[in-house]
Amino acid sequence: MASFVLAGKADCPHYAKAELLAGLLQRKLPDFRIHNICIHPNEWKQWLENTCLSNGWKHEHSPLVWRELIDRGGKGMLVGGFSDFMEHIQGYYGITSDMTSDLVLKIAKENLQTKELCVKEEANRRSLIQPLHIWISSALHQTCYRLIPLLFDSEVFPSAPLISLHLLDVGGSKEGLHGIRMEAEDLASPLLHEVTVHNLLDDNIFHQAHFIILLDDWQHGQEKEGQTEDDYEAVKRKVAKNYQHFGKLIDSRAHKNVRVIVAGDSFINLKCSLLLENAPSVDSGHFVAMGTQLQYEARAQIAKKLSVTSADVTDVIIWGNISGSFHVDLQRARVFRYEGAICGPSNFSQPLLEMAFNRECFETDIMSVVSSQRSTVTSKTKRAAAMSATNGISTILKAWNSNSSPEEVFSLGVISRGEYNIPKGLVVSMPVIFNCGEWSVLPNLAINDELRIRIKDSISQLKTEKEIAV
Repeated sequence: MASFVLAGKADCPHYAKAELLAGLLQRKLPDFRIHNICIHPNEWKQWLENTCLSNGWKHEHSPLVWRELIDRGGKGMLVGGFSDFMEHIQGYYGITSDMTSDLVLKIAKENLQTKELCVKEEANRRSLIQPLHIWISSALHQTCYRLIPLLFDSEVFPSAPLISLHLLDVGGSKEGLHGIRMEAEDLASPLLHEVTVHNLLDDNIFHQAHFIILLDDWQHGQEKEGQTEDDYEAVKRKVAKNYQHFGKLIDSRAHKNVRVIVAGDSFINLKCSLLLENAPSVDSGHFVAMGTQLQYEARAQIAKKLSVTSADVTDVIIWGNISGSFHVDLQRARVFRYEGAICGPSNFSQPLLEMAFNRECFETDIMSVVSSQRSTVTSKTKRAAAMSATNGISTILKAWNSNSSPEEVFSLGVISRGEYNIPKGLVVSMPVIFNCGEWSVLPNLAINDELRIRIKDSISQLKTEKEIAV
């Protein structure tokens, strides 16, 4: 059986002539098969380049003809253009074409009209589908790889009809991004509408985005040997410039109800601040810096000391600069299922600070361990702490989608509106609660002298970071 593929520009007369000839052969010869691919003139050049690149062919004009090796498998065998196809047909089947130029031009015109109608119908069909657009920046980061499967969990986006996933890594490997896209498609999730990949800041970036997750584009530990403080500050300024640009793109292109999460290990309060300042048309409350990862790391270390599980420790609070000077506040922390002198049913809990033998030493030890925990994990695994980062992000997404308890306390870097005498407009990690998908700062907490000093130090550091960056 002979099976051919005929591809060409919709308005190409040679494609129209080859199409008619191939149709004639298919009607006359029972074992002759032809598959036509009609490409819009605006898309032809890119389609031809991609097809030739993937098959190792060289061809420049319309049409393009190849033979499918259905009896042996493998990639197709290039026949060539119109003249090559005619020569092949005459040599094998003894058939020639005597079509007039007027007829061929008429068919080419009809082909173009039909193709444009199909394009319009497809655009109309797509307009009826309204998926949730989720963008992930620094998509080659390990955290993205672990996060993608969780996005299709019904607990994360319980009301999403479909999800369009957009993977962005500026200057990143296109092949690597395509590999992640292929794996995402292999999940065969009924919620997945499409996956797109981007390694350039093109006109589509953040278009109609509903959720944007910005992962680390630079991390501590990437410093080169001999790098000075000036070099470090230059990196900070570069990061700041990128995020100012991201903020403007979000302001002009994203959905006006967009939610943005800034995650990672470096300058995340600063990044979040720059984003919301450069996106004035978006509610500033829709930008958060992820403190939940740090909050859960603190819970894990406390649980180790008390021989309970991490889930048994609740209401730990992180104040300040999440990727810099922060403070672990235990004033509301409670512990469940602790085997001590006082015990009760599974829903019985005790204030953590009442259980600590030496409160000051306990808090100092926790601060010390939590501050080094992530770098310890990274040094042992030789990669970023992606698992805990993924968990922190998914927790925020669930809360934003009204899938959390209104009593649960989260630590997030949010814009200050003057709470606890923190300067207005500064992005600082504070305790928040969610109600109907909107956060509010937890009120009426006691701010003792030590905590006040810690918060003041964090504010000073955040102001310095911003002065250097901008």
